[in-house]
Amino acid sequence: MALGLLSLISTRAPALDTATGASSIGEWETAWTKVLTRHVDDSGRIDFDSLRQNHTDLDLVVAFVAAVDPISQPQQFPDKYSRLAFYINAYNALAMYAVAQAGVPESLGGLRKLAFFYLPTFTVGGKSISLSKFKNDVIRALGDERIHFALNCMVVSCPRLPRVAFSAAALDGQLDTAARTFIEDTRNVWTDHANREVWLSAIFDFYAADFLAHAPSLIAYVNRYRAAQIPADFNVRFLDYHRTVNHRKWTYVR
Repeated sequence: MALGLLSLISTRAPALDTATGASSIGEWETAWTKVLTRHVDDSGRIDFDSLRQNHTDLDLVVAFVAAVDPISQPQQFPDKYSRLAFYINAYNALAMYAVAQAGVPESLGGLRKLAFFYLPTFTVGGKSISLSKFKNDVIRALGDERIHFALNCMVVSCPRLPRVAFSAAALDGQLDTAARTFIEDTRNVWTDHANREVWLSAIFDFYAADFLAHAPSLIAYVNRYRAAQIPADFNVRFLDYHRTVNHRKWTYVR
């Protein structure tokens, strides 16, 4: 257990090779899409075995994040959507890299949660930051609650990991699609009409304040992305959050 925790804490970004790495945001997004297409299936599960055997492209993606961000190079990020797309892609890439570097632990729950999200730091634009601070202090601060349907920490209760990078030009539509995909999945939103209850993903509990800043209730928010509307007077319950790593070879069903 101790060695496993140490492997999670010890994360170093690969050095950026300017000769072979991305030199622009567009090239970087293309490189990240290449990683996603190669190692993520249509259900959003990650083939960490193949990723660990061939991680050159992911190394380049993470190295670019270490060198570039909207603070260090603001000229590459002219608006909110360009910043937000970069941060979402960067968070997802760093989480994937960290899981692979840690030897693909079965779960990120318990003590591993501390050793994955809070203790290790990653370099983003030349500065060190933990995944927790990156998500809460940087990405959430941009004020778009739909990030919670796009950010992926590589466990089975996370939103589905897409097979294409988020991009500034398409981001609004991509986030709406991510929200609709997540909310229409009965593993995340399940109605019990007999007991007049709706069971929501724990993500709606963890970040309730973010959603309630955009809707009068969680049910009202969820109904924005559903064809079958949930009655406003249903009682809200929250599903368990499963932190099993979303490895393709582990056919975990929640």
